[in-house]
Amino acid sequence: MAGKPKLHYTKGRGKMESIRWLLAAAGVEFEEEFIETKEDLEKLRNDGVLLFQQVPMVEIDGMRMVQTRAILSYIAAKYNLYGKDLKERAWIDMYVEGTTDLMGMIMYLPFQPADTKEKNLALIIERATTRYFPVYEKALKDHGQDYLVGNKLSWADVHLLEAILMAEECKPDVLSAFPVLQAFKGRISNIPTIKKFLQPGSQRKPPTDEKFVAVVRKIFSI
Repeated sequence: MAGKPKLHYTKGRGKMESIRWLLAAAGVEFEEEFIETKEDLEKLRNDGVLLFQQVPMVEIDGMRMVQTRAILSYIAAKYNLYGKDLKERAWIDMYVEGTTDLMGMIMYLPFQPADTKEKNLALIIERATTRYFPVYEKALKDHGQDYLVGNKLSWADVHLLEAILMAEECKPDVLSAFPVLQAFKGRISNIPTIKKFLQPGSQRKPPTDEKFVAVVRKIFSI
């Protein structure tokens, strides 16, 4: 039997967090090897295990996978979270790309200069409430089903819940105008594997703080 997937990344959210979410939602146990110093990263690079010299990197099924999108789509397909046909997969991809754009804005906020943070936070809230969340609200309302695609849990649902929770960390009442998304959040949060991941003590990482920003800057020389 193959061992557990092993995740190589810093001890924070970043680009690895969506991978942790998807594995957890699929009920897959995984191990983590944290990159805590610049030397840890250099060792991986020098060992030749990073295809493009970058992390995240996931060891799974005898592969050393890099590139977040490639890792996520592999996990989604492997654990039946990627739709039943090409059309469903295309919709899942579109929804995921939207939430990825929003999460990217939130992810980089702590790394921005203090004098631009307020402006960028306002932009995140504006984009979430006028560009992204209305799409998901309408999709769920129009087809009247519990999930975004094919009335079955998919990568798109897991990603959307992660994005919602990240946006709520920026503004707790960000969903106030989206009753369908509020109900969606409640439903998806209560799926047993996801509920477990949302409990204290899981491998979910806390929001990025200044201390972690300093660690990341040191490791990646930014």
